[in-house]
This record gives sequence, C-alpha cells and structure tokens, in this order.
Amino acid sequence: MKLTKLFLIILSSFLTRYCFAATFSDTVLIKSHLAIITKTGNFRNYKNIDQLNKTAEYIKSVFSQYSDSICIQEYLVNGEIYRNVICSFGTENKKRIIVGAHYDVCGNQEGADDNASGVVGLLELSRLLKGKKLTQRIDLIAYTLEEPPYFRTEYMGSYIHAKSLIDNKTDVYGMISLEMIGYFNDDSKSQSYPLGILSLFYGNKGNYITLVKKFGAGKFTRKFIREFKNTKSINTKKFAAPPVLQGIDFSDHLNYWKF
Repeated sequence: MKLTKLFLIILSSFLTRYCFAATFSDTVLIKSHLAIITKTGNFRNYKNIDQLNKTAEYIKSVFSQYSDSICIQEYLVNGEIYRNVICSFGTENKKRIIVGAHYDVCGNQEGADDNASGVVGLLELSRLLKGKKLTQRIDLIAYTLEEPPYFRTEYMGSYIHAKSLIDNKTDVYGMISLEMIGYFNDDSKSQSYPLGILSLFYGNKGNYITLVKKFGAGKFTRKFIREFKNTKSINTKKFAAPPVLQGIDFSDHLNYWKF
C-alpha cells in the first residue's frame, strides 16, 4: 500500500488547499478497509446485488464517522435498485470538486486493485478531510456499475451522478477519478502498455502513479497535475491524449467528460 498511502497524502493536501495541520495516512486502516471490501465470499459484480448493497452499506458506515452529510443515490436498472454512496465536506461552499471511485468488479474476482484500492482511497480521504476548513465543497462518490455489461451506458453510477449535477446546474470546479491506485512493483517489465512504444517514455516498472488527462483539459486539471507532481513525494507521470485514444477514458471520468 506504499503507493496508495503517498498518493492519498498528496491528494488530501491539494484538496485542503495546503492546510498545514498534521496529515498522516493510516496504512493499517487502509489494509483493514481493503480486507473487509474484498474478503467477502461473494463477488461485487452486477449480478450479486446483495453483496453490492453490503459493500455500499460499509462505505456509508465509514463515511458517517467523518461527515454529517451522507446520501444514497438510488436508481433502477432492469427492475433492480443500485446505489451510489455520497459523502460531502465543506457544504457551505457553492463550487465543488468531485472525487470518485467505483466499488463493483468485473466478473468473479475480489478486485483488490480494480477497484477496491480506489474505494479505500475515498474512505481514507474522508478521514483526512474531517474537520478541515475548505474553500470548495468536496463530494466523495462511491459508484456502482462501472464495469461491463454497463460500461459506456447510461446505467453507470458515474453517468447517473454526472447527469444529476448538470440537471441541478451544480457548479463543478473539477473531477478526480481514483482507479487502480494500489498496484506497485519495482521489478523490470512489471508494467505493460496498450502500445509497446510507451515503455520508452514511461519505463517498464509499475512503480508510479499516472495522472491521465485529455487534450484541452481546463484550469483545475492543469493545476492539480502541476501541484501534485511538484511535491516530488511520489513517482508521478502525466499522460495526455485525445479522448478518442482507446483506453484513456476507461473509468468513471468519461461521464464527466461527456457532461
């Protein structure tokens, strides 16, 4: 969890606008959350609705320890109810930042990296944000149904949430998607790419965080990437490309790009 811990410390510092209160990420707590989310006996896929609901309830219970502003966004898919879990800080501010991660998995797997690691990131961020004075509202969103067969459909939890922001004319400053932030490997050839030539630019070790953005991204994205990389606390690389490049939108941020 080395990479996850450092990533969350830097992200928390950015979100709190350089609040100088002591901020320490709790590795033991991170591992505990990860075990509870993954070691369930049932897989968190779209077919196992009871398990998805149990996971959503656990996420809500952790959020509730750190924020008084919690809500469940329910929606109907083929006669079944699915749930996004939303935790908010700095609700007195109008402009908001969205930080999201999906809690469902693809097929029958525990999904520790994809994407329990992102969800644990949200849970730890909620702890780090408790009691902080913020200049923007921050909403932490745990999405359902990011994975197939609902990927790229209007049933993705992030589609439902992003559309609700537009429908309510919400003032959104920026969005961060936490996707697979738990993997770390210093071994040679531990990192693969859709295009082999990318290893010449990014190396062949999976020991870094990638900040992915599309060409033409706005002020929030530019500032976030600049300040995150400038901390030099974690090996960080930027990947920028047109939205049409296959793979660049393979997560929940695609719906915020859409809206």
